[in-house]
Amino acid sequence: MFNRLASLAAAAPRRLAGLGLLALIVLAVFGAPALGKLYAQDSFNDPGSQSSWAQTQIQNATGHDAYPKVLALVKAPPGSAAVAHAAAVLRADPAVAGVTVPPPGTGSPLVSRDGGQTLLPAVLRAGINQKTVVDRLTGDFRTDPQVALGGDAVTNRQTGQQAVKDLALAELIALPLLALLSVLIFRGIGAVLPLAVGAGAVLGTFAALRAINIVLPMSPFALDLVIGLGLGLAVDYSLLFASRFREELGHPGATRAGALAGTLNSAGRTVTFSAVTVAAAMACLMVFPQRFLVSMGIGGAAVALAAAAVTLVFLPPLLYLLAGRLGKVHPAPEGTGRWHALARAVMRRPAVTAAGATLLMLLIAAPAARIHWTSIDATVLPTSQSSRVVSDTIAADFPGAGTSPLTIAVTAPASAGPALDAYAAQLRGTSGVHGVTPPADLGHDTWQITVGGSGPPASAQAQTLVANVRAEPAPYPAAVGGQPATLTDQHAAVARNLPVALALLVALTVLVLWLMTGSVTLPVMAVLTNALTLAAATGIVVFAFQDGHLASLFGTTPQPGIEQTSYLVLAAIVFGLSTDYGVFLLTRIKEARQGGRSDSDAIALGIQRTGAIVSAAALLLAVALGAFLTAKVVFLKELGLGAAAAVLIDAFIVRTLLAPATMGLLGGAAWWSPRPLRRLHQRIGISESQPQPHHPRTVPAGSHPTN
Repeated sequence: MFNRLASLAAAAPRRLAGLGLLALIVLAVFGAPALGKLYAQDSFNDPGSQSSWAQTQIQNATGHDAYPKVLALVKAPPGSAAVAHAAAVLRADPAVAGVTVPPPGTGSPLVSRDGGQTLLPAVLRAGINQKTVVDRLTGDFRTDPQVALGGDAVTNRQTGQQAVKDLALAELIALPLLALLSVLIFRGIGAVLPLAVGAGAVLGTFAALRAINIVLPMSPFALDLVIGLGLGLAVDYSLLFASRFREELGHPGATRAGALAGTLNSAGRTVTFSAVTVAAAMACLMVFPQRFLVSMGIGGAAVALAAAAVTLVFLPPLLYLLAGRLGKVHPAPEGTGRWHALARAVMRRPAVTAAGATLLMLLIAAPAARIHWTSIDATVLPTSQSSRVVSDTIAADFPGAGTSPLTIAVTAPASAGPALDAYAAQLRGTSGVHGVTPPADLGHDTWQITVGGSGPPASAQAQTLVANVRAEPAPYPAAVGGQPATLTDQHAAVARNLPVALALLVALTVLVLWLMTGSVTLPVMAVLTNALTLAAATGIVVFAFQDGHLASLFGTTPQPGIEQTSYLVLAAIVFGLSTDYGVFLLTRIKEARQGGRSDSDAIALGIQRTGAIVSAAALLLAVALGAFLTAKVVFLKELGLGAAAAVLIDAFIVRTLLAPATMGLLGGAAWWSPRPLRRLHQRIGISESQPQPHHPRTVPAGSHPTN
């Protein structure tokens, strides 16, 4: 396949480059509108959970939601003209099923402590598009300075809108930085290569997500991931390809066609394995039921494969056409340069180096031991957003409204009243319950009971209340819902599916690396070092945001914890990218071993040939992912810091110290595989590169060696 791609690029480079430009235009036309098309309702919820079932039962019976998803905060006392006007505007909207207006002169929890502010909860009709409703209500109150909108529906919409704004800002910052760094690293016209590959990969994935969104509503946060990961992988693959192509051109008697074939048969295979490992890691997120994680898994896997496809199909003709301006590179003689010297120093004391690198990473990871999980709510937004204003005001000024009651949907006949009255009385005696409404017959064999508690949904009191209420025996099938129960079910869904995701992640990583290396030992080593890198990145995120030591630096406040689902995305990214850099190094080491070098010589040569590439790629990838630190949504900041830190840790600690030291300790055992697997690997016949001749090349006078 790689020889055919090389032949095609060499035979018709201008035609293929023109086709690539045309494809880029088409993808831009179809893919760019994805920025405003993606919107999945309740994307952080488990659709198969008990809380979702309770919501569905009540919606089917009543035609509206079980609890208010829009809250209008009016800066006026109850009974005022401002409150009456706000209530009238809400009721006039066709998607609003009902509005609760507190009467004047009462101690209602919907009235602020000083009596000067009023909350108007609005229940929405079932089956409506919450995005459209929020946009419409926002427009209705846009010119009313006395009203601020909040609630779950508003928070979800504003979080998605903020994500799109953050995406634009990240692009505005990351693209010029990447362009500047590309000029410094690629030198000259080659700097356009990563930007061209990145544009093709990102726009191609945008187009794919827009098409998928037609049948499977996607979370808009997938677009942020596609931008950061797509640009980063484009830089990695372009740098690897361009460096190898220039090296191939430096061989005596090399031609452009021959250099292109050599590049595709070496770097092309490396890119293929790399993209598959990243895509596999991201695809593991799809085992979770939350649409947010499914969207991130689809987006991450798609952009990794798109980056590889663009690199393999459209980058070769560009290299062929620009060969005369890219210049040749004559690699420095084997055994020279700072990277080779570093590798030799590491392997002189492999045990000490491995222990020291591991200890350093464990120290960095130490804060991760106290990680606390939180959920998505208005606090992830900047204080300028109306839903954050409403949330903060309720917490500060509405002592009775800062709670989230549980809603119990009971499937029972109309004659079940006495039994359900007894059940309600039983619930009143449950620990943590502050009040229980009488059972209400909603029709269609559905009854509703509301249980009051204390504390916000993520608080220990609210979560304990969910467990206590669910533990009470019910006379008929009962589903406990409400915001605290939804959060409980989110965490339960993660815990339930995490073993499957982890097993799949480990199995796919081991399989791909075994196919690449033929070794069982190296994939296991990769899994362990990836886990260590993830732990270190987690420690940095906890130290910065949960502990609050760097929160002000990143424009936010100390967080009560780390959002669980976004952390899973971070874990998948870290695992995929760590394996990605491992592929870069292992392909060169195996190439050297196939050329007859000893294990230690092969490791040193692999470090010498990849040290500069991996460090430059890590720097550029950290810029692409670290641009998320400019986001206003807190969990995007966490994702950006964690991913950027992991990339740098992996490049400058794992690949330069821990990996070569561990391989030095293992010696030939690093390439061990059981005999049946060795025979199977030989029968499959996958080889990622051709062996290099076991002879150092001298550096012609006037050339510029690379280390």
